[in-house]
Amino acid sequence: MDIQIELIIVAKLVISFLLGAFIGLDREKHGRDAGIRTYAAVCIGATLFTAVAAHLVSDVAAVSRVTANIVTGVGFLGAGIIYRNSSAGTSHGLTTAATVWCTAAVGVAVGLNMFIIAIVGAIALYFLLSLHHQHWYIEWKKKMINKHNEKDNAD
Repeated sequence: MDIQIELIIVAKLVISFLLGAFIGLDREKHGRDAGIRTYAAVCIGATLFTAVAAHLVSDVAAVSRVTANIVTGVGFLGAGIIYRNSSAGTSHGLTTAATVWCTAAVGVAVGLNMFIIAIVGAIALYFLLSLHHQHWYIEWKKKMINKHNEKDNAD
């Protein structure tokens, strides 16, 4: 691998860091366990694995295998994030697990030179993570819950 390819991968890692950190920004602002560092690390890792695999082999199947293993590996990471409180019957960490998994997809997109897809994906993830702090969303959710409760009471 020559220096030019390595510099291209380094540029991808910087982009991946910025996108991952952007995704984790809302979580960090609100004191969540998974924040900028977690999301940036997942994004960087996915980019690094994908970019190195794509540049080392010309076999599309090999890159597909690496990508599939990223999906599986981060899925296991997400499973570890989810906490089930059996006494209360509630689960915690579902959003974190899902968005960490999606952040890996952003990293894969960067690694495969799909920069527009990666940027749009990062913006969409940030939007989803920030929804529960948006006044209009909170009000909409309350209305939906009230409609559901009214329906249950009517039955």
